Amino acid sequence: MDNISKINFDTPKPVASDIKTSTPQSFSNSKFPQFKEKMRKLIRNRKFQVSLAVVVLLVVLSVVAIIIPALKTYQSVKVTYAQAKVTADAIKKQNVELAAVELAKTKDGLVDVQKNLHSMGYLKFVPIASWYYNDADHLVNAGFEGLDAAGILIDSIKPYADLLGLKGQGSFVGGSAQQRIETAVKTMSKITPKIDDIADKLSLIRTEIDQVEPGHYPPIGPGKKIRSGLENLRTLTDQSVTLINSSRPLIKMLPVLLGEPDEKKYLIIFQNDKELRPTGGFITAYSYFRLDSGVVHVDASDNIYNLDDTISGKAKAPDVIRQYLEVNNLNLRDSNLSPDFKVSMDEFFKLYEKSPRSQDVDGVIAVDTQAMVAAMDILGDIDLGGTTWNTKIDPRCDCPQVIYNLEVYADQPTNKIIANRKGIIGDLMYAIMQKAFSSSPKLYWGPLFQAMLTQISEKHILFKMNNAQAQEGLEGLNAAGRIMAFDGDYLHINEANLGGAKSNMFVSEAVTSDYNVGSDGLITKTVTVNYKNPFAPSDCNLERGNLCLNAVLRDWFRVYVPKGSKLVSSQGSEVKMKTYDELDKTVFEGFVTVRPQGVAKITLTYTLPFKLANNSVLPLMIQKQPGTNANEYLINVSGQKLEEFKLSADKTLNLHLR
Repeated sequence: MDNISKINFDTPKPVASDIKTSTPQSFSNSKFPQFKEKMRKLIRNRKFQVSLAVVVLLVVLSVVAIIIPALKTYQSVKVTYAQAKVTADAIKKQNVELAAVELAKTKDGLVDVQKNLHSMGYLKFVPIASWYYNDADHLVNAGFEGLDAAGILIDSIKPYADLLGLKGQGSFVGGSAQQRIETAVKTMSKITPKIDDIADKLSLIRTEIDQVEPGHYPPIGPGKKIRSGLENLRTLTDQSVTLINSSRPLIKMLPVLLGEPDEKKYLIIFQNDKELRPTGGFITAYSYFRLDSGVVHVDASDNIYNLDDTISGKAKAPDVIRQYLEVNNLNLRDSNLSPDFKVSMDEFFKLYEKSPRSQDVDGVIAVDTQAMVAAMDILGDIDLGGTTWNTKIDPRCDCPQVIYNLEVYADQPTNKIIANRKGIIGDLMYAIMQKAFSSSPKLYWGPLFQAMLTQISEKHILFKMNNAQAQEGLEGLNAAGRIMAFDGDYLHINEANLGGAKSNMFVSEAVTSDYNVGSDGLITKTVTVNYKNPFAPSDCNLERGNLCLNAVLRDWFRVYVPKGSKLVSSQGSEVKMKTYDELDKTVFEGFVTVRPQGVAKITLTYTLPFKLANNSVLPLMIQKQPGTNANEYLINVSGQKLEEFKLSADKTLNLHLR
């Protein structure tokens, strides 16, 4: 250890002579004068002066050529947008004359927008800026086509303003209501070809919109709103073109269907939705009416039982009728078993044509109680058979008085014979039509026309025409009660009251769909239907002469889903669930009962026949059963609420599941 030198950890301190002193130079004393001198030389430099002049010129040109025109264009867009809202308001108020005036003003405003936009036409040659310029140009062009289409439509309906109850002086104002209708229908063939012009304009709109690229706008900030708006515009345009093209055959055939030049005869069937059946209700009564140049002539009405009694050699009833109704033969009143109205009516007419009372008709129209009530809400009370029928709520059923009276008249036991009891429905329908034609067009026809359009969209009025073109148009308008093809998820819940009571008057339904998506994209869906009847039961002792309305609902249900779906589990059905394919769908079938002051629930879990790719949406169509109310629907994803609505009409959605 003695040979090892000690290590000195002390750092030697420097002596003063080893330290070099450095004093920083002052910027003001040394560098700033140099900087000033350099700037003087730069300013005096000819090249710099030229470059600076170019920059200043570019700034001035930018202000003059871009910013000022852009601001001017923006201002003209704001003015035109405000004017377009005024035009839309006139259309909403159904004022065709005012709408025509405001439409012309909107077109003038759009001309100004286009003029200001084209003043910046050089932007189409500037990278990136050209995207937005071209998008704006295509949107303006689409706007012109849209205004032209609206103008054609307004000019087409102007002559019929008084007949449709619109604000504005129509061409058919003289004579009785029926004479005015006859004159209008006879001239309609001159107007209907305009549908081709409107369709052409809509096609041009789609061509312009298709050239607008939503992807040019970032999915964040203000760009997100623009992108979403453009995507919705593209979807709306596609739907409009599809709708107008599919309805074009019907519109062209409209004069013919209204009996011009040759009279047409139609069979009206009344479906009692309070005793729900697959196409909207139990077939209770029927009527014949003729259309002669738009003028309605009601020939006869009767109850369906009397017509059924004229048919011999009836076929064996389907299993479901024999099992639940205990009826061995198939009757007309039970023939609407398919949820597809056309398919059901084809079966109906196979039986109908065997009756010696059958008549050749050009089509069939089905209406239910809700359509009848909607018409009476507008027309007011109806006097018939010594009774005043109205739509005020009757506490005995918590339903319109007209509905309760119909049930009393048709079904309540009595000790006296009443001829054609169920035929009262046909008589009431005739009285409603008579009052409609004798009423003031200005006061009633517009609201009545709009109400019937709503009833059609909500499937309380269904059509099947023998004319192929007319049927095609009705199906295009979704007015024919068809089960529709759809590329994506699909749901249609169809039910039939096979107990005879009018329990659907008292039972409410709520439907929940819960989606779960696996890591591989497999979609498992659980559909739950909750039934609730909070009302006390009726005294259904027929010997005491009571009216049996609220009794046990014996509900045969079928759930239509995409073809190839696989049922994983089910709960709530009182019979073993069946699975089969029908109408290009997979069907899950069962049976449930709902008692007065009771609840019930069915739950179905199944997998869809396709997988969901990452970052993609799932298209969904939900089809409403005819005759049903607006049942509540809730859509969840893994238990979290995604959508909630009342299903008053068929609905299509795009679901973001992950």
